[in-house]
Amino acid sequence: MSEQRREQALKYKYEMGQRTCAAAYLLLCQGLKTEYGITDKPLFEYGEHGKPIIQGHPEIHFNFSHCREAALCVISDRPVGVDVESVRQLKDSLAEYTMNDRELDEIRQAENPALQFTRLWTMKEALLKLTGEGINNHLKDVLDNSDVIFKTVVAPDARYVYTVCRFK
Repeated sequence: MSEQRREQALKYKYEMGQRTCAAAYLLLCQGLKTEYGITDKPLFEYGEHGKPIIQGHPEIHFNFSHCREAALCVISDRPVGVDVESVRQLKDSLAEYTMNDRELDEIRQAENPALQFTRLWTMKEALLKLTGEGINNHLKDVLDNSDVIFKTVVAPDARYVYTVCRFK
């Protein structure tokens, strides 16, 4: 692992966060080797809102995410955003702060409201990572973007959800 990424991983308070951060980076390394024959440890530059770009390879787009249960990395020849989140107990205040009325109705009517919240949240975060905006004050309206495609997957045990987002 590069020293740059090692320092990033060590910023996590708990060992599990450090491990999954490292795992996401190692998935990137594996993908770069498999798809592009790149064996050097990638170093990053960062966009205005923190989106990483591989130094010397602006043509390679990637994004990664991790949570307690999973690490995820997607590599593409086009911009991409991903998010993976653990399904946790739903906090109404967080849902009301981040979701619009339609999304709140979806959550409240769902068989598993916490799972539905997590599904919508990963979609929002993956889209914001795709565009490079990062978390902003427009969370309620972020999914109104019709120029993107989402692929959302719920883990078989429903402990986590991930979404991959790309432009049409």
